[in-house]
Amino acid sequence: MFRTHTCGELSLANKSQIVTLAGWVQKIRDKGFMVWIDLRDRYGITQLIFDTERTDAKTLELVKTLGREFVIQIVGEVIEREAKNDTMATGSVEVLVQKLTILNSSKVPPFTIENNTDGGEELRMKYRYLDIRRNPVKNSLIFRHKVAQEVRLYLSGEGFIEIETPYLIKSTPEGARDFVVPSRMNQGQFYALPQSPQTFKQLLMVAGMDKYFQLVKCFRDEDLRADRQPEFTQIDCEMAFIEQEDILNTFEGLTKHLLKAIRNIEVHQFPRMTYNEAMKTYGNDKPDIRFGMKFGELTDLAQGKGFGVFDGQELVVGIAAPGCSEYSRKQTDALVDFVKRSQIGAKALIFVKYGLDGSLKSSVDKFFTEAELLKWAERLGAHKGDLMLIMAGAADTTRGQLSALRMHLAETLGLRNPDVFAPLWVVDFPLLEWDEESNRFHAMHHPFTSPKPEDIELLKTNPKAVRANAYDMVLNGNEIGGGSIRIHDKETQKMMFNYLGFTPEQAENQFGFLMNAFEYGAPPHGGLAFGLDRLVAILGGQESIRDFIAFPKNNSGRDVMIDAPSKIDQIQLDELHLELKK
Repeated sequence: MFRTHTCGELSLANKSQIVTLAGWVQKIRDKGFMVWIDLRDRYGITQLIFDTERTDAKTLELVKTLGREFVIQIVGEVIEREAKNDTMATGSVEVLVQKLTILNSSKVPPFTIENNTDGGEELRMKYRYLDIRRNPVKNSLIFRHKVAQEVRLYLSGEGFIEIETPYLIKSTPEGARDFVVPSRMNQGQFYALPQSPQTFKQLLMVAGMDKYFQLVKCFRDEDLRADRQPEFTQIDCEMAFIEQEDILNTFEGLTKHLLKAIRNIEVHQFPRMTYNEAMKTYGNDKPDIRFGMKFGELTDLAQGKGFGVFDGQELVVGIAAPGCSEYSRKQTDALVDFVKRSQIGAKALIFVKYGLDGSLKSSVDKFFTEAELLKWAERLGAHKGDLMLIMAGAADTTRGQLSALRMHLAETLGLRNPDVFAPLWVVDFPLLEWDEESNRFHAMHHPFTSPKPEDIELLKTNPKAVRANAYDMVLNGNEIGGGSIRIHDKETQKMMFNYLGFTPEQAENQFGFLMNAFEYGAPPHGGLAFGLDRLVAILGGQESIRDFIAFPKNNSGRDVMIDAPSKIDQIQLDELHLELKK
């Protein structure tokens, strides 16, 4: 037996017991006549003690050979500590070691295995197995496990069945780029790794499985950022014989359950907002509603006064930043620099300071009276002490720029409290969006999304106006899940493929298996998928998903630990009938 107890469970209740522990050497403190070692495992730290009076000479000599991260086993007596440590679960006791065994030695780690480490991100990713020994990463992985457990518990209790779907599937042209896998046995043919189990979960509804879920790996060969990885995990769900309301209620229930079980927080309100309302009021389709600063449109109030920045623009719009009327010139210049960054691309930002004394001072006083600025304040919901910030330009572009500024200000002002959770549903997305590059419509979600029944006729006359029977759940400014009611009859699906530019032959080649299934009694069905990685990070109060993934990729999509992707041998290329371009 390597251990009788873990390093996180001993207390005064174990006093005088002989115990066996095993773990890694965290720290050594050598006073000559006495040596203390902090022994660490997944469960915690226990202090070991060796001294010249009670420890035999052979063991003391062995202690001198130890270094950080050596793997050891000890046998000893639990004794009460003279100087207790209230910050440790085991801080009331220590183990007087009687026997020491070195199970494995260790090189000096390239960074300190402490909560606050001296290792940079790239270095820690290269030695991820060491990084996981640190409490922040270890605890994040344990946290992820708890969330996954609670997801399975809730969905199983609601009658869902967990079913695995294939990883080697057919490549489809919609959505992000596929990762493709050449087939050795089928020369010149390729599998794709799934971006989603979309068609399989729909087939499971045709198969009569009624309620399906899966915690499933998905793959997208696209550009990365802090909250996106080339491989990610979805909580993938589908239900039959339902309407949109059934799905929203079910997954409100899941979200409430997770917040209560994981964070002991009760959330009762799940407001609903149309896509158009979200874009008009917040400038994006995943608004953070933990704070205000709603958009106010000023076009009718601001134009025709001779101010060229506003006149002739499609939209003049602003927000009111609470309590910022006393911002200095340096602070307002910093905001101008922020919106002029290439990532945002704004050309100007106008300020109006609404003083605590009720005065209104702006960078456009030459063109607007105080009475006119007061009307701006009313439109923006500004109060005394606030700072109004106004932008102008093309409607969609300007709203996006102001949205970025709104989030930047919220971060600066500490309004994005990670311990506050504000979910909402965004509904009624456009079914189709026009792509100038390909000169055709694309599905805003995917080609299996059903149009709103009352909008189907508009497909023939005004496709841009058709609303999708689709919905996204947003939590704290992040889209954590999305789904739709699906098309479940062949004729509507054929019509959808037609509007997306598929020829009948292309539709049959890509999705004939699904169309055929619809001819055998497909029930009305719909579903939703949550991004597990992002959901776990938000529940854990973090912006980045990386610490909640055991072995993540870097911003270039590389695993720097195993050095992947990498070249393969010529023998393998030959077997796959592949030839690399020179």
